[in-house]
Parts: sequence; C-alpha cells; structure tokens
Amino acid sequence: MGNNWSKKARGQALLILTDVFDNRSYSNIALKHYLNRSHLSQEDKALITEIVYGTVARKITLEWYLAHFIADREQLDSWLYYLLLMSLYQLLYLQKIPQYAVVNDAVTIAKDRKTGTDKLVNAVLRKFLRQKTPKISEIKRKNKRYSIAYSLPVWLVRKMIDQYGEDRALAIFESLLERSKASIRVVKTEDFETIKQDTKSDYSLLSPLGLVKESGHFANSHWFQKGAITIQDESSQLVAPTLSIQGDEKILDACSAPGGKSAHMASYLTTGQIIALDLYDHKLKLIEENAHRLGLSDKIKTEKLDARKVHEKFQPDTFDKILVDAPCSGLGLMRRKPDIKYNKSNQDFHSLQKLQLEILDSVCQTIKKGGIIAYSTCTIFTDENQEVIKQFLKDHPNFIQIPLEHKQKNIMVDGCIVITPEQYKTDGFFISQIKRIS
Repeated sequence: MGNNWSKKARGQALLILTDVFDNRSYSNIALKHYLNRSHLSQEDKALITEIVYGTVARKITLEWYLAHFIADREQLDSWLYYLLLMSLYQLLYLQKIPQYAVVNDAVTIAKDRKTGTDKLVNAVLRKFLRQKTPKISEIKRKNKRYSIAYSLPVWLVRKMIDQYGEDRALAIFESLLERSKASIRVVKTEDFETIKQDTKSDYSLLSPLGLVKESGHFANSHWFQKGAITIQDESSQLVAPTLSIQGDEKILDACSAPGGKSAHMASYLTTGQIIALDLYDHKLKLIEENAHRLGLSDKIKTEKLDARKVHEKFQPDTFDKILVDAPCSGLGLMRRKPDIKYNKSNQDFHSLQKLQLEILDSVCQTIKKGGIIAYSTCTIFTDENQEVIKQFLKDHPNFIQIPLEHKQKNIMVDGCIVITPEQYKTDGFFISQIKRIS
C-alpha cells in the first residue's frame, strides 16, 4: 500500500490520534511534534489541530455514536477505529466542511492503508449520514447520560456533582468543551498598552498583568521573542503576587518546571535569588531557557532534586518564601489537555494527596520563622487542595493559614483562591498560603 495518506492533513491527524490513544502521548505535545515537521499549509495545520483536539475531547461521545453503526470494535484495527471516530467528529461538529469531503478523504486513507477497509469506511459513514442520529437525551441513567454528552468518565461526573452540585458541575462540563483562550503575562509593564493594541488583546479579568484573546499565537509575536511577554494562563499568574515579594528574599520553587512561576517571582527580585527544583534534566533545561529568554538567568538557579528531599539538602531557616506548585491530577487543565480525563482514575487522588503532603512536610522544615509557603495546584478537587492544607495544619501546629484576597469574590473560598474553568474560561486552579509562626 502507498503511504500518500500520511502526507494529507487528515492522514496526519490520524497519525497523531493513534499516538495519543495507543501510546498515551499528550495531545498538545504530539500535535506540536508532528506540526513542526509538517510541510502543510497553515490552513491544513489548523484543520489537523481542530480534528485532533475535537476527537480527543469528545472521544466518549463519538464512541457511543459509532457503537450504533459497527458490530464489534474489537474486530477493527485500531487505526481504522480512530479514522471512523475522527470522521464522525467532523460530520457532527464541523459544519463548514462538506460531508462528501470528509467521507471521500476517509475512504481514500483507508484504501491507501489497507485493501478492503475502504468499503467498510464508506458503508459506515454513509449509513451514519442516512439514518437518524441516535439521541443522547434518551439515555436513562443520569450520570451515564452526562458522561456520554460531555465525554467524561462516569466516576468524574459523579465526583464533580458530589463536590459542586449538579448545576455548577454542568456549567463546568459545558465549559470544558469550549476552546481555550490564549493568555499572556506582560513582563515589560511599561509597554502594556502598546502590547495590548498590537496583539489585539483584551484585559484579563483576573490578573492585572494578563492579556487574553479568543485565539492566537502569541509565541510568534516579536514581543515574545524579545522577552516582553510570556505565555502563562491567567490563573497561574495569580500565584507569585500572593507572596508579596520585597526583592531581597531567598525563595525556593520546589516543583518548578517549566518555570513560568519561577520567572514571575524572579521579576520582583533585586538582590534575592530563586532556587528552582525539578527531578528531570529536560525539565530543568526548560526552566533555564525560560529564564534566559526573560533575562532572569542571574536570579534563577536550577537544581535537580526530588521535592520530598528538600529538608535533607537544605538547612533549617534557609528560605524566606517557598512555592509548592504541587504535582496533581491536573484535572483543572481538561480544556487544554483533554486526554487528561481518560488517563486518571478515582484511585489517583489518595496517592497524590500523600505525595503533596510529603512535599509540604519536607519543605516546611527549611522555611524561616515568619516565612510563607504558597501551595498551588491546577486541579479543582478538594482532596488535592483544601484537604491537603487542613491535614498539613493539623500535623504542623507551628503553621497557620494566611487568608488570601482577590477583587473577584467568586473565586474566594475559605481564604483560598479556587478557580473553576467555567468562571473566567481559564484553567482550573487553586492557591492557598501558610505561615510558620514558631
């Protein structure tokens, strides 16, 4: 068989989807990897991006529809199954693309790839277009219905409703299927208005240093190249300011990569220094590259270390301030990284909480009296957020919680910042702060 299929936009999309579903690659990383090597037009690259994100984001929904039209998915090669899923995605959700183009391309890819499969693809897709679309609203069991409608595992639907109540959970589910905004933090604040006009952006409602737009590639702009802006979600821009950095502190960033928050904290420093830790060399390199681009290399020193071993490496009373941007389920990022929701299980939470507490327990032994620890995550579940802080304070009576403040009152919960994805169309995020008092 020829491999012409792999040079076309939909063929490339199929390759990326196979990588995501079979090798559990992250969709954003797999996309970047393929698109950087691709010679296709910008228009084709945009189509590939749309198909990949859309198919991954709606995988459970698409599988449910497809199950009505194929007898047994186990008998299909996995690539063939993914080809049908991505074709259904286009037929159901991409109204601007003519149906015949979707069907023709799918049939051509199948024919090119394995003799005989083109007939099956043609039959399934034409049957789908001929017959009435099955109705999700007729699924009897509520959690199952939400799971299929919003493409979320049933356990996640249940957990979200348990924590946020049905109405808010549904608003969150809806928002996860919208496209992510592009957002930046302005580094050279004296150019703020010029950058805003030049990039045709809007003010962030959350971060005074943030600019946002519906879509766009800020990384291609000359402002990015010269270090005047940096790509950072609005929600994560709120972390550094909570530490009220004066300029001369010694600060630990315990789980630093890729280094966005380290760079933000370093921007407040005069004589102070940040020690940025990570476990992996390639991630330390990212922190260093980021610091270099923003002209902060002299302020940020990287070190390879497991955050649970901080107390073994550093003396007591070493740091004025510490940031623990903890490893977490990442479920606040589902809009931007839709594959996250399929690669987690309800069991993850217990082991994550244990890890988060071990990190806090280690770093707290190195903070000075009166020093502050900020704890943040990109998840929206109390198990990894409020409960971790509660448990830490119970085990460490020499620490107290410092209530945070923000002008948007709807993100404040018990002195913590808790942002869910539907509120401001950002990542889901959590920030809390504790202080050593004796």
